[in-house]
Amino acid sequence: MYSAHFLVTAVTFLLLFPGVYSAMAVTTLQSFRGCAVRDFAFVAKKPGCRSLRINTEACWGRCHTWERPVPEPPYIQRHHRVCTFSRTRHLTARLPGCRPGVSPIYHYPQALQCDCTYCSSNHTECETF
Repeated sequence: MYSAHFLVTAVTFLLLFPGVYSAMAVTTLQSFRGCAVRDFAFVAKKPGCRSLRINTEACWGRCHTWERPVPEPPYIQRHHRVCTFSRTRHLTARLPGCRPGVSPIYHYPQALQCDCTYCSSNHTECETF
């Protein structure tokens, strides 16, 4: 059982910092609404070099979107935002086992801050259905 002092302290903390509890409790994509930075691992590949597993940070989340039918062309009004980079740092890695004449340098972004915004093909792969 928790002591009365612990419970009072916990309630006081939650009243002073109400967003902290909800941020700590959210762990799955199914229940999370918004956009956040999260650990991400991928395999960097480049012709003429062996692949390398890279750990970085990327954007993750679900953003509020909507569509509304309209009576005239284009017959639908869309408002689609995606969870994407708002601030990044550009990093490099050195790929192993590159053939002579092939640069081992591999460039990739690291997310520093993410937001729900319209998709920009300058830095994000934007796909529509």
